[in-house]
Amino acid sequence: MDLAQLIRKYGEEPHSFKIARRIVQSRPVNTTTQLADIVADAVGGRHGRIHPATRTFQALRIAVNEELEHLEETLGKTIDLLGAGGRLVVISYHSLEDRIVKQFLQRESKDCICPPSVPVCQCKHTASFRLINKKVITPSETELDENPRSRSARMRVAERIGSSEAPVKAVSSKLSFKELRRGFSLN
Repeated sequence: MDLAQLIRKYGEEPHSFKIARRIVQSRPVNTTTQLADIVADAVGGRHGRIHPATRTFQALRIAVNEELEHLEETLGKTIDLLGAGGRLVVISYHSLEDRIVKQFLQRESKDCICPPSVPVCQCKHTASFRLINKKVITPSETELDENPRSRSARMRVAERIGSSEAPVKAVSSKLSFKELRRGFSLN
C-alpha cells in the first residue's frame, strides 16, 4: 500500500494524495512538527477545530501499530474469555474502530449470519452476545463540557450469553460514560 492509500484508508483523509505528494517532496522528514507543518501546508492550513495533520498521524499510528487487526483479534477472543453474563464494553475513538466493533456485535448477536438469499440457515452460527444498547452511547453535553476530548468517543455494550440462553431483545438506555464508570447498573 502506498502512502496516499494508507492516509486515505486509515485516516479517512480526503486530501491524502496531496498530502502524500507533499511529504515525498519534503523528504527527509525528521520531526513530528515538521510533518505536521508539511500536512498543514498541503491542505491549506487549519479550517476547523481539528489540526489538519490529525488524520495523517492517525493513519500512520494505525498502520504502524496494526491497531485494527489487533482490535478484530481481541474482539474475537472475547467470545471465549467472557463467561455467561459477562459484559463487553468497548469505547472507540474513530469511525474505523467503531465500524469494526458495531459489525462484530451485530454478527455475534444473531443466531444466523447466512445471506438473506439463503432460504434455510446453513451457517449453524449461534449468538454469543445480546446487545445491551440498540444505539451507540455518546458523551452527554455535561461530560463534553467537563472533558472536551471525549467528543469522538463511542461506547457499545453487550452481554455474553450462554449457549442454552436465547438472545434477548436489546434494551434502550440513556447512560453517560460517567454513570458507567461509577458502576451504574445497565438493567
